[in-house]
Amino acid sequence: MNKLVEYKIAILGQGGVGKSAITIQLINRHFVEDYDPTIEDSYRKPIQLDQQTFLLDILDTAGGEAYNNLRDSYMKEADGFLIVYAINSRSSFDEVSNFYEQIKNERQTNKNPTIIVGNKVDLDGQRKISQIEGQDLAKSLNCLFIESSAKTRVNIEEPFCNLTREINKLYPNNIVVNTNRKVQRCAVF
Repeated sequence: MNKLVEYKIAILGQGGVGKSAITIQLINRHFVEDYDPTIEDSYRKPIQLDQQTFLLDILDTAGGEAYNNLRDSYMKEADGFLIVYAINSRSSFDEVSNFYEQIKNERQTNKNPTIIVGNKVDLDGQRKISQIEGQDLAKSLNCLFIESSAKTRVNIEEPFCNLTREINKLYPNNIVVNTNRKVQRCAVF
């Protein structure tokens, strides 16, 4: 039996940036074409990373302001965060700092493993936020940064694997569960 270390990951971002698409690509290796606003979906994904097995409990959150109260509870419970924006949406990028500040305020700590994800690189011709702009914002928030495409499956595993490493640095002795589930191996970065 494999022992898994379990981490809770919350995916935050404005509506329509691809939070669900990224999650479904990771879990099912499938791209969902139609946009269907999420209220809350939860997924569990075992992965093998750095000779250790982890169970990711992924919470795909709602993007709309109407769900701020729900989001507050996610922020308290999560071990780490992906904040997603769309590279073709200035307003979604402008909201990243607000999401990060909400995390800090809700958790009342600066130890909040977070990766900023610029999604939809398949729409590079419609890009409104440069990669350098995304990197600079992530650096100013002391976060890691990556660009991805849920549609073309570019950098889908990487944010989850890198976030797991960051969480594991802070919480190396998290809850351990027993399972016989098949695990996905993360690429070496």
